[in-house]
Amino acid sequence: MPDPSQNRARVRRHRDALRARGLRPVQLWVPDTRSPRFAEEARRQARLVSEAPEHQDDMDFLERVSEFDEARDGDAAG
Repeated sequence: MPDPSQNRARVRRHRDALRARGLRPVQLWVPDTRSPRFAEEARRQARLVSEAPEHQDDMDFLERVSEFDEARDGDAAG
């Protein structure tokens, strides 16, 4: 079984090295996409968007953005 003090020292050295590179630790909380509540909320929001009067404008915007990304990706690959 590993010595907990050795693990702490190894983690401390790793974090010190990251800080020396100009990085800092940040804790970030994000939605749990595996949660059934997340899926329910995503469906609810998607339904609201699809029923909104601006739906076609939103879809047109997404299509334009997607085309832009595809064009950029194609240029990078070629």
